[in-house]
Amino acid sequence: MSGHSKWAKLKHFKGALDAKKSANFTKLGHAITVAAKEGGKDVEANFKLRLAIEKARKANLPKDNIERAIKRGTGELAGEQIEEVIYEAFGPNGTTILIEALTDNKNRTVSSLRRVFNKYGGGLGGQNSVLWMFEKKGVIRILKQGIKGNQEELELQMIDLGAEDIKNEEEGMVVYTRLEDLEKVKKGIEQSGVDIESAAAEWFAKDPIKADAATQNKVDNILAELDEDQDISDYYTNIE
Repeated sequence: MSGHSKWAKLKHFKGALDAKKSANFTKLGHAITVAAKEGGKDVEANFKLRLAIEKARKANLPKDNIERAIKRGTGELAGEQIEEVIYEAFGPNGTTILIEALTDNKNRTVSSLRRVFNKYGGGLGGQNSVLWMFEKKGVIRILKQGIKGNQEELELQMIDLGAEDIKNEEEGMVVYTRLEDLEKVKKGIEQSGVDIESAAAEWFAKDPIKADAATQNKVDNILAELDEDQDISDYYTNIE
């Protein structure tokens, strides 16, 4: 599998969210609401909701906020209707970006995205203009300090659980799975006593490209602005 390290992005994202906690809490709450709307409020039966709550707790989202978000999703509490939308975009010089949004106003979200991409030399694409260039995988990240015991034995155990690929990076270990195996592999790793930093379904470029410094700088600026938009929950590029 091609390289797709998001450690740096995760650090940047968390730093930005710490500085703007209200925006962070809005994103986390929307993710919980959508997950509860799709699969119900039973966290044991709704894996997507369980992941959203775990992420929210790591960011210190108050328990009351979590409970309200779940109730909005199940219709027990009135509130805005949050939709999960994927936007496909072209960045500068052959770069492509998939953007995941959780929004109660698609017109507002589209207007904001157009402003950002026009500013840096890109634009929104039509349906399936970019999506076909990506594939979705389960991704589990483990920080170095979360790895316990013999690492080689742990990797063999992960493969037995269904891991497709394992990469050792500077910050820790990244485990890739098929989407349908993500829950099983995550549970098995946790049962072995390993602390998981994050687990999620992520998009990967099938044919990543190299970007020159100027292009990379423009894309970084786009992503930084996407971080600031409370409607945007995540994004993925085709840059190596």
